[in-house]
Amino acid sequence: MASGLNDYLNEKFNIEPKDIRTYSPLTLAYIGDAIFDVVIRSILVNKGNTAVNKLHQRTSSVVKAPTQAKMAAALMEDFTEEEADWYRRGRNSKPHTKAKNATTMDYLEATGFEAVMGYLYLTGNMDRVCELVNLGIERLELDILE
Repeated sequence: MASGLNDYLNEKFNIEPKDIRTYSPLTLAYIGDAIFDVVIRSILVNKGNTAVNKLHQRTSSVVKAPTQAKMAAALMEDFTEEEADWYRRGRNSKPHTKAKNATTMDYLEATGFEAVMGYLYLTGNMDRVCELVNLGIERLELDILE
């Protein structure tokens, strides 16, 4: 039986799991961005039926580079050595896209944060994803849990 969503999907689509060390930090950030988005959307949706435009507004206020960069800074001391390594690798990568509404530094720090989320997701550690996101929400005093 699969232990996490990624394992479940690999099983259902007959995909052989890959060694996490073969992934680039930008690939981890790509999936990490989506996972962070799903976690935030799930928190908001599971709190009760709300108008979709309001859900979108509240999600967008969190799932954006400046907020992700702040969350990474707030969590830095809590990252394990391996998470900090993936963060640095993501932050130091050379993305081929430009941030729309963020400084270059915020964008790079957000990419590092997303790389950590992607690493944790692909290694089946959603408990840690939720732990870090919850801690980040608390430390930034975001109002999405009220």
